[in-house]
Order: sequence, then C-alpha cells, then structure tokens
Amino acid sequence: MEDNQVWTFKPYTRQSISKAPQWAFFTQEQREVISVVSLVLPFRVNNYVLDELIDWDNIPDDPIYRLTFPHRDMLREHEYVALRDLLTAGAPQAAIDAQVSIIRQRMNPHPAGQMTHNVPLLHGKPVAGIQHKYRETVLFFPSAGQTCHAYCTFCFRWPQFVGMEDLKFNAKCSQNLVEYLKLHPEVTDVLITGGDPLVMSARALRAYIEPLLTDELAHVQNIRIGTKSVAYWPQRFISDKDSHDLLDLFESVVTAGRSLAIMGHYNHPRELKHPIAQAAVRNIIATGATIRVQAPLIRHVNEAPEDWAELWTTAVRLGAIPYYMFVERDTGPSEYFNLPLARAYEIFTQAYRIVSGLARTVRGPSMSAFPGKVMIDGITEIAGEKVFVLQFLQARNPLWVRRPFFAKFDPEATWLDDLVPAFGEKHFFFEQHFAANDDVIPVELLDDDEPLLEVME
Repeated sequence: MEDNQVWTFKPYTRQSISKAPQWAFFTQEQREVISVVSLVLPFRVNNYVLDELIDWDNIPDDPIYRLTFPHRDMLREHEYVALRDLLTAGAPQAAIDAQVSIIRQRMNPHPAGQMTHNVPLLHGKPVAGIQHKYRETVLFFPSAGQTCHAYCTFCFRWPQFVGMEDLKFNAKCSQNLVEYLKLHPEVTDVLITGGDPLVMSARALRAYIEPLLTDELAHVQNIRIGTKSVAYWPQRFISDKDSHDLLDLFESVVTAGRSLAIMGHYNHPRELKHPIAQAAVRNIIATGATIRVQAPLIRHVNEAPEDWAELWTTAVRLGAIPYYMFVERDTGPSEYFNLPLARAYEIFTQAYRIVSGLARTVRGPSMSAFPGKVMIDGITEIAGEKVFVLQFLQARNPLWVRRPFFAKFDPEATWLDDLVPAFGEKHFFFEQHFAANDDVIPVELLDDDEPLLEVME
C-alpha cells in the first residue's frame, strides 16, 4: 500500500524546535537540556519523526525520542553545569564557544583514523571526500549530501554537522573519484555516504552516480548508498516531487549491469513498522535494488533482543536483508550509549536464536575499529582462561579476514581498545603493522600470489 497523503518536509533545529506543536509536551527542564546539549552535539528533527514515530506519552524514555533529542547525560555532569551556567549568566559567545570546543575535543571527533589513515592519495596528494580503508571498497562523500533528514544523537559523524570544518569530508564532484577508481581496478564497491546522500535531489545524485557506470569502470560492480531516509523520511521514495526520478535512477543503475544496495539504517523496529516506511521498501525493491538493514546497538534504544528479532523478521518479510549489528563507536556521547561487549554479544545471540535462517544473514556484534571490522564471535573458556573469540570481517590487510584471535574476557570492555590479548601475549597479531606517528596509512594491496604464512608469521 502506498501512502496517498501529501507530505511537506519540515525540519526543526535548535533555533526552531520551539515552533513545533509538540513543544507543549516538554517540561522546562527538558527544554533547558535541549538548549544546552545542542550547543555541543547536532540536533535536527522533522515533522514525520515528531508526528508519526515518537510516543509522546513516553518521553524522555521513548526510543525514537532518545534517538533524536538531546539528553543531559550525553555530557558529563561538570560539562553540562559549566555550559548551562554560562548560558544562564549571559556569557559572551566567545566564552561559550571555548567551553563547547573543549567538550567536543574530549569526545574523540575522528575515530578509527578517519581523517588521517583512511585518506587515499591521487598523484601523491590526499583526495578530499574519499576514504579507502578496505581494498575492495571506497567511500565517497558528496558535498551536497552532508546533512540528514534528522540527526541521530549517537551518530559517529557528528563533527560534520556542528561546524568543525577541519573534520568534514566532502567532494564537490565525482571527477577525482572517477580518476582514482581508474587507477584502482581492485575496487569493486563504492559506498556513497554522508551525512545522507538522499537529501540531494535525484538530479544531483545522478550527476555523481552516472560517471561510475561507464565501461572504463566496469570493475566497480556494486554501488551502495548509505541512508537513514528510509526510516526518518520514507516519503523520499513515495511522494517527494522527484521520487519517481530517484527510483528511475535506481533502475538505471541496475539496467547498467551494476548492483545497487541501499544500506538502510534502522535503529528500532518502529521505524520499519509504519505503512509509509514499508511502502518505501517495496518501491525501492521494485527497481531491482536491494536494501540491507544495519544499525548499532544503542543503550536506551534497542537493548531488547526481541526488538532486533522483530526488525530482522520484518525486513525479511518485506524483501530486505538483515546485514549488521554494529557496536556503538567510541566517539561523541558514547559513554551514554555504549554497552559492554559481553552484553552486546548476549543481545545479538538471543535475537539470532529466535529468527529463521532467512534473517541469519545478519552479522555482529561488529566494531568498525582502526584495523578493520572486528566481530565478537563468541565467549568461551580455553585452557582455563575465559576469552572473547574475535575475528575480522573486513580489514586493512585482507589476509587478516576470518583469522580468529582471542582477547582476555573483560565484562566492562566496550571497545576493541579496552581489550588485551589472551594467554599472556603482549600484542594482538595485527598491532605490529601500525606506527602511531604515520600521517597516512594506505590500505594494503596484496598480490594474489602472496603467501598466507608469510603474512601470518
């Protein structure tokens, strides 16, 4: 069923949220929290999220509310108090900005070497708007897609939305991307990401995608688009003025013999329950594109295994593919959102056990860490020592992929950096490959005949 209601997109920000009809539901304390915390972290929501997704009888505990609205505990208590007192005292803007900057720098604004170790070189110079962390996959950040229909409070790319200009990724056109891809035939996948590329018009998006469909770039087999619009503004695929043009673009990619994968970010089953969201999925799949469902595990939002099972089961019923459960990254308000890795593994396993085989395409819990995507594959006891069983699902060195390794069990650890090797080892096998003072570490491009043992020694 397609939604026949005429929707007009209306965003709300820190400056305009008081104009939303729902502002009447907020207590004075909640209004203060929004005013203070949104000075540090990005805030943007829209009328669909407000009207259709949030249960206003359950704020502030409603999961979609927590996904989109600031909360006091996203800042440390002394940070919140200092910033609130500056606002209350009418302090000069320079003093407020200085306090905000201190808090942001404390929040690890560029995790996993995004600004230093993933930037590729073209003719010896770093290429703006492109990341190349894994051999087969290049990430592309079009400048016109550096916002979203609504911002997630946990987003690891939050610095791009708060004016930290030196931490932005963006490319004004695809010329450098095309030139780079011509020199790298090992790249099979291009992920167009942001922000959200689907805030762009269909015409603008086509200008970025069509140059990738030439015979000269036939090695680029898969084009992915990372988007939250499927959850926060599914009207993009139904009733926006250029929805048909967008779907025609999707179909043209498939007709050109390429795979088009929409990497749909759904954090809670409610986002996929709405009839409009389900109609959007059907429209996308009808073009020949696929939708893959992925999200991080977030404390306060999707801790219940039953929610994950419902999300994956609904996705399969609609024809979408469960893909990843991520671990919340070590950036921004991660102290508020993250969970111990042991608990993440427990939640994933409990959800995985109650879905059918069709939903078991999902992988996780997975950490997108500096050396690669590290999956928690088990918790067990070996030779009397309790350990995490880990493996790379993707890595800077492709020969690390699917190689098991072990970390000492730590019930409090929330990220790879918190773990230490098991069995008395001083280092994980991959750590010797990285030098902390390197400005740029390119992805390793191995010869097909390079011996496995030589790399593993």
